[in-house]
Amino acid sequence: MCELRLPPTLTPLFTDLPRRVEVEAETVAQAIDELDRQWPGVRDRLCEPGPALRQHIQVWVDKEPAALDTPVERGSQVYVIAAITGG
Repeated sequence: MCELRLPPTLTPLFTDLPRRVEVEAETVAQAIDELDRQWPGVRDRLCEPGPALRQHIQVWVDKEPAALDTPVERGSQVYVIAAITGG
């Protein structure tokens, strides 16, 4: 299992979605798919069709920048970060 840490802007949008979730996955994409299976609509908030991460979403796996195809291992920490923009 890997641990996903989600941004505080995401969790209020889904009933009972905690900031930390453990899922079985081999890649970042599979981890997001598992989140979406449990909380339908999460993938749409994090990914564009294609699939690709949305412009203002960053993912880090074990303190390294990651993409959807980045592998995750048992015990990996996956951080999903929502960038804040504005002027």
